[in-house]
Amino acid sequence: MAWYDEAIFYHIYPLGMLDAPRENPYGEPTHRLPGLIPWIGHLQRLGVNALYIGPLFESVGHGYETTDYKKLDSRLGDNEDLKNFVAKCHESGIRVILDGVFNHTGRDFFAFQDIRQNRENSPYKDWYCNVNFWGNNEYNDGFSYDNWGGYNLLAKLNQRNPAVRDYICDVIRFWVSEFDIDGIRLDAADVLDFDFMKALRRVADTVKPDFWLMGEVIHGDYTRWVNEGTLHSVTNYHLHKALYSGHNDHNYFEIAHTVKRLYGMGGNRPDGLKLYNFVDNHDVERIYTKLSNKAHFAPVHVLLYTLPGVPSVYYGSEFGIEGKKERFSDASLRPALRYEDYADAVEKNPLTRLIAALGRVRQQTKALSYGDYRELTLTNRQYAFARGTGVETVLVTVNNDDGNASLTLPAFDNAAYVGALSGIQVTANGGSITVDLPGCSGEIWLPLREGVTPGDIAAYGAVNVETAKHCGTESQTATTDKSADSDDTVNVGATNSGSATSVGSADPGSATSAGAADSDSATSVGSADSGSAASAETAETCRTTNAETGHSTPVADAGITDTAVVQGGGTTDAGNASNVHAADADKAAETPETPADTAAQTAIDEAFEQGRIAGLQEAILALMSKNGPITDQMRRDVDANVYHDSLINWIKSFR
Repeated sequence: MAWYDEAIFYHIYPLGMLDAPRENPYGEPTHRLPGLIPWIGHLQRLGVNALYIGPLFESVGHGYETTDYKKLDSRLGDNEDLKNFVAKCHESGIRVILDGVFNHTGRDFFAFQDIRQNRENSPYKDWYCNVNFWGNNEYNDGFSYDNWGGYNLLAKLNQRNPAVRDYICDVIRFWVSEFDIDGIRLDAADVLDFDFMKALRRVADTVKPDFWLMGEVIHGDYTRWVNEGTLHSVTNYHLHKALYSGHNDHNYFEIAHTVKRLYGMGGNRPDGLKLYNFVDNHDVERIYTKLSNKAHFAPVHVLLYTLPGVPSVYYGSEFGIEGKKERFSDASLRPALRYEDYADAVEKNPLTRLIAALGRVRQQTKALSYGDYRELTLTNRQYAFARGTGVETVLVTVNNDDGNASLTLPAFDNAAYVGALSGIQVTANGGSITVDLPGCSGEIWLPLREGVTPGDIAAYGAVNVETAKHCGTESQTATTDKSADSDDTVNVGATNSGSATSVGSADPGSATSAGAADSDSATSVGSADSGSAASAETAETCRTTNAETGHSTPVADAGITDTAVVQGGGTTDAGNASNVHAADADKAAETPETPADTAAQTAIDEAFEQGRIAGLQEAILALMSKNGPITDQMRRDVDANVYHDSLINWIKSFR
């Protein structure tokens, strides 16, 4: 077991968070990095034990056009600042990994500058790919070269050049000896040379015990990168896309299918493929912006912390701040935050309190780090699975519907379970438990084994989440407002059903006690009035209007019923299959309304829609092909997705 097997990450983009200038004046160091030290306590309160921070080293602008790999960006401070910050993190039990931008450098990097000055006589002319002294570029260098993403600001290193390889390996050794870091996130790993990455892995295996290499990979067969000889992990963009679109579309089949396929990539073993899971980062829109129904913040993060993989939270998203990707700038995704504005967020912001509770549960529940994965129940709107180690089996339930639902699940020889977020206890009957789920909620059910009392289990009280909008409403524009008012809260734990009993909160000061989880004292998900105890309104059907056709299309099912999807390959093991008792089960079978004017018009509309879906699927396959060969499984995944909005979001994720 290595430290990263139980890691809970926090991701910081320091140039943005610390409000550094957009352009580097290359002047005297400005000591902004020490401003992150107060945040270390916040990370501890969230249950975080690992930090991914970067880019950090001297660069021209956004940080990914490196000009000096061995010098902290002068906008952040000097090397002593970084050394001290890492030491402070280690004192608090937090590991630190840095951004390694090794695919390309900035134009001010010493080797590139030597080529500009000495041209064909430069000893570094082979450090970059396809340097052509017969060409030119927009900088009028009198030569051309390969770049990353079409930007000549980012000159692509020749990773097959032994001198380049040795230089970068020496950089890694320097980072460890100078700063004592614990790992590296490899930027643009999906375009790095594989032999180059294997050389980095050999250094990682010798430079420090359990030194972790994680790569930025968008799509493709992740096992090409994650294996014994290359990287330990990669960014899980497959799950990132499924988590938000699966909720926006009311389509848990997309999430479950993604999880099953990725779990299969790792040989159906819990230690086979431990991917870096996230719901947002410095390159994509904030999760609170992407969610059509803000109440889905709760089930999305329950899944983030409980599905196979290593969970990560991007700075500020635990507060519910928003950020929309702009065409020519990512600045709104990388805002400046002042610690003073969020120092009490764990106590006063219900979203932050939820993330903190999930962090504590993850830390104390080994099955969530080492357990196998078994799907138990799956419909468009409810999803349940088990994580088991042989010692304990934990159950996870989520509900994306506005209305309540009831699930019957196998008890796995346990007499009772306790909801880690709600404190509700349920007793097994005939080898099963029945749990009630409020709308837009999630819960982690911990087993009560013989000799263990409810008090022995860390119950965190009925965790509350900010009042949320219903499906079909538009998200607000990017903002970095202070923590949400704690009065605007709604219950995300299990409801107190007839077969459940309340367990006293272990931390009554931080949340509503579990004993007060009934409807008389806790506000249900979706409450429009934070001052009342009204239950969530049950939307008849959440619909969006397609801008191209003007047709009103259900976000959830797109005409495919639960039964049809299960027959198409989503069936569960009969031995573990569970009954679903959704409060509004007829929703799962709803189909889109079609124009009622004439049968001919209906046929035209259907043909148009089929052609549009096919075009989007073809575009996704074309984008995938840029990252490697298209496998039959990848093609089947694309063909199985017939949801317009989901396909659009999938295409956007390639940016």
